[in-house]
Amino acid sequence: MLSQFGGSGNVLLFFECFLFYSFAGWVVESIYMSLCNKKITNRGFAKGPLCPIYGFGGTLGYFLLHSLSDWVILLYIVSAILATMFEFLVGKLMIYTLGDLWWDYNDKPFNYKGIICLESTIAWGFYGVFIVRYINDFIVAIVSMIPRRVGIVVCTVCLTGYLIDFVYHLLLALDMTPAECKDKIVENVRDIRARRG
Repeated sequence: MLSQFGGSGNVLLFFECFLFYSFAGWVVESIYMSLCNKKITNRGFAKGPLCPIYGFGGTLGYFLLHSLSDWVILLYIVSAILATMFEFLVGKLMIYTLGDLWWDYNDKPFNYKGIICLESTIAWGFYGVFIVRYINDFIVAIVSMIPRRVGIVVCTVCLTGYLIDFVYHLLLALDMTPAECKDKIVENVRDIRARRG
């Protein structure tokens, strides 16, 4: 099944799976947090119903872990470790770039700086086994039935819409206007060029 993702002709399949996992992650997170908060809670950073961390995790996790699908215990352990490392790196990147973290595990036992915790690590292992052994083949079979032209249009619209939504809310979070963001990027590029020269 991994070979289905190979080649430029199947890039579309990769993005379709990415969108599915991003949406599924948003649904699960939003339902869980709505129950915890006892009110409707949108777990996406932007307004759209996508959590890209799940899109990357689900799709890339399948790439990395598919070869372990016959060894459930090893698959569980590697899934738990890799997903926890991914969550930690994303968390550190968010703190560095946004000055904020979209989750907080400080109230969980065995947590590290509120970014990762044992409870999530255990859950990531089960998610990994479930995705690699049971769900991904089904998802690939479903999205493979979508006509290519329809898939291209849907992926293009969804990804473009999400990108605009994400950038807009990122600028709000950073308290910057588009012009200020552009000036900051230009300034950073000039600094890099000056250091190289």
